[in-house]
Amino acid sequence: MSEYLSHYPDLVVVGEAANGVDALRLIKIHEPEIIFLDVQMPGLTGLDVLARLETLPLVIFSTAYDQYALEAFELHAVDYLLKPYTRDRFDQAVDRLLKRINQAQTNLAKLAQDLHDEQAAPAYPERIMVPKGSKYIALPVNEIEYVSADGDYSSLHCDSGSRYLSQFGIGELENRLNPELFLRVHRSYIVNRQAIKEAYREGHGYDLVLQSGEIVRVSRGYAEKVKELLF
Repeated sequence: MSEYLSHYPDLVVVGEAANGVDALRLIKIHEPEIIFLDVQMPGLTGLDVLARLETLPLVIFSTAYDQYALEAFELHAVDYLLKPYTRDRFDQAVDRLLKRINQAQTNLAKLAQDLHDEQAAPAYPERIMVPKGSKYIALPVNEIEYVSADGDYSSLHCDSGSRYLSQFGIGELENRLNPELFLRVHRSYIVNRQAIKEAYREGHGYDLVLQSGEIVRVSRGYAEKVKELLF
């Protein structure tokens, strides 16, 4: 086995044991990623060794006893080499092992990237709680047609014709609402991109006609943002 492994420079042998007790001791010391393990060994069997490990490495069994194969695969063994085996059969087992490692590394890299993306991307609410009389109701943000400044507060105008008063100013709402859905077009207005029906050029700005028929003025300072919508 050592001779066969010498053909794989990426696999470094960190220890060898002649019995189950020494195998367990070396595994706990070196914490290897991979172990090649016999079943019948003095002191402890291979299955006994695995039962005493808190974290299981990748395992390829190498044994003359075929009756333990089911138990081995229940322990998620990568392969079960039945002695005597050929070099080709050993290479098949190692190829399977390396594919398992590469897949695990790919999955780990994807998980790390997904976590990074989740942490990097701000979470925008799909529903918000807004006051209605003495209670609060859950309002889907995609029902908001536009937002208008209302002193230190803001008014949320919905496509149903309803209007709700938010405790936040329009600048704070601009930060809290998804910019993929909402567009600031004026110091006093934010519009839902999906609610825009038409746009009319008016001097250095635009007038936006919304689905409800409401007209929202785009100031000169925000005209470039509206141009991004034009194709």
